[in-house]
Formats: sequence, structure tokens, C-alpha cells
Amino acid sequence: MSSKGGHPNRRKTAKPGSKKGTGGQKKGLAGKGRTLKAEDRPWHKAYTGEDKPRKTKWKQDKERAKAEAEGRPAAGRVGKPRQGRGRERDEGPELILGRNPVLEALRAKVPSTALYVAYGTDLDDRVSESVRLADNRDLPVKELSRRDLDRRTAGAHHQGIGLEVEPYRYAGLDSVLETAKTSGTAPLLIALDGVTDPRNLGAIIRSTAAFGGHGLIIPSRRAASVTAVAWRTSAGAAARLPVAKVVNLARTVKTCQDARYMTVALDAGGDGDVYDMQAAADPLLIVVGDEGKGVSRLVAETCDFRVGIPIASEVESLNASVAASVALAEVQRQRR
Repeated sequence: MSSKGGHPNRRKTAKPGSKKGTGGQKKGLAGKGRTLKAEDRPWHKAYTGEDKPRKTKWKQDKERAKAEAEGRPAAGRVGKPRQGRGRERDEGPELILGRNPVLEALRAKVPSTALYVAYGTDLDDRVSESVRLADNRDLPVKELSRRDLDRRTAGAHHQGIGLEVEPYRYAGLDSVLETAKTSGTAPLLIALDGVTDPRNLGAIIRSTAAFGGHGLIIPSRRAASVTAVAWRTSAGAAARLPVAKVVNLARTVKTCQDARYMTVALDAGGDGDVYDMQAAADPLLIVVGDEGKGVSRLVAETCDFRVGIPIASEVESLNASVAASVALAEVQRQRR
């Protein structure tokens, strides 16, 4: 045994041919060279080169599925976010696609920025009228190749035509309350709790305007926004009725109560029905829930009272837009 306490069989010299500090290899470790900056790496999102790779098909499919789930056109957003003074904006403009939807949107005077028509598109009556309506509104009509339109719409079925719609400008809650207060009639507001279908949202906007409502309140999360689909369904009423987005609906109900509003939740299990509502002549906030889940427990408990709409026993529930229309029509009847 070694006098220094080492193992008797331990090698005291390096392997033949090896060099100190090389890990037993004959050649030294080679450096990898200069690390590229993010903007110089083609695979990095910050890359700015001309050969920047396009989105992969799986990412396009993922974005298309998300757009369909949210009720937006498959094209998604096609612009950069723009901020409005004192008003909240969506991320950017959208594209309405297809000959019938584009024509309906133009007839409803949905605020738009441009009409896109692909080269070689058959100019039937719908396309011709769309071009004429766009020209009457001084909207630029831009011709582009079908391939470019496919790229803009992420491959969605567009029938050779698309309408770029301006992002909706939301009002602040204080602004909606002030508009209702100075309207000259008893304030009437609608709040939506968990309504996720933009078609329902558009129909409720239309009914609220038709029955003398002064504004609409929607949550900023887990709810439909005023997208191009909602714009079209509202038949232009979204341009006249202010819509506010709020973070906490229960807190908003309390804010309305502090402003001397009576607050009522439409609930099938309510204490009475909408036809016996005694507060119709007062400043009123009506909360409408989703057809399946209804008004959430916290919001319903925050409201002053709950009322239902009598329906036949074999019918389980009403569509949210239909329920809102029934309640609004009854309020208007009682006020007259």
C-alpha cells in the first residue's frame, strides 16, 4: 500500500497519447464560435430576414380552430392594436368573408376600412352590389390575387370577397351611465353574464336599441365581444348603442345600485315573473345569463331581485337574445 494512502492499483500516469485537460481525447475541445443574435436566427421569432419562415400548418390550424370557437371569422385579426382615447379597442380589424355576409354587412353600414375582391371572381349580383355600396361609402375596393386573399384569410372559404371591418370602440362604464342619465327617459341598461355566442350578442344589441335601452354591459372575460359577426347580427345597431366592457360584473351591479338603479336578474327560479315586475318605471339594470348556465350565483345574489319568464313546461329554456327581448318588451309596455 502506498505511504500516501492511495489505492495500490491506481494509475499514476496518463494514458499514452492523451493530453492533460482533453478528457482523454487526443484532440482539444473546439469552440462553437460566435453566438448569433436573435434577429439573425431564422428559427427565432425576432428574425427579420427576407427568408423568414411562414407559420406552420399546425399553427394555422390551431388559430383557425380558436377563431371558430370564439365565433370570429377564420381570418382572425389582420391589423395591429390601435388605442382610442378613453375607449377600449379590440386588437385590430377583422375580415368578414363570403358574398352574403359581406353584402349584409355593407347594407347594415358596419364601419369598414376596405373591400377585397380577388381577380377572376364571378361578378354576380351580390358582388356587384357590394362593390357599388363600398363605392358609395368611399371605401377603397382593392383587387388582389386569389392566392393573396387565401393568405390573408388563412385559407378560409371566402368566395373571392372579403370586407375589412374596423375594431369596435367600447365605451367606459361611467360614460354609459352618464348617457342613460341624460337621455330624458328612465335609464334602462342590459348586462350579459356568460353569453359567449356573438350572434346572441348582436341580437341583444339590436333588441336593446329597438326597445329604448340606453346601453349594454359585457364582461371582459369568458364572454362574446363585439366582433364582425356581432356587428352583422346587430343590423347596424352597434353603431348607435354604447357597449361597455367590465372586469367584474358583480361589482358593476353594485355600482349601478349606488347610482340608484334597481337591478334584476332573469332567472327561471326567480321569486316572480317578468310580467309582475314593479320596478319597470325606475332606472333599471336587467342581467341576462347564458341559456345553459343562466346568471351566475354571485351576480344573481347581488341583484335586488330575480324574475323568470313563464314558459310551457316542455320547453326547458329560452335563448339569451329571446329572453332579453321579452324582458325589454315588457319593460317598454309597462312604461307606456
